[in-house]
Amino acid sequence: MLEGVRVKIKAEFIFPKELKDEPLICDICKQFNIRLNIVEASFSTDTGWAILVLEAKDAEIIKTLKYLADKGVEIKETKQIG
Repeated sequence: MLEGVRVKIKAEFIFPKELKDEPLICDICKQFNIRLNIVEASFSTDTGWAILVLEAKDAEIIKTLKYLADKGVEIKETKQIG
């Protein structure tokens, strides 16, 4: 990614049971300058997953992905789109 360039990525996120009560998707919208679209998602008492499209400057996307990974969210199949 080129620094400062606005990009759009699509990724699958796996949320462990321990995080089911945390508003992480809401948190990243508030904490980072990012637009987010929930393409598809499913949550249960054991786990959750979501396919999200994130749009922001590349530095914000990197910070967002690091924040989620540091929280314990597994990030799969990240690809740049559009």
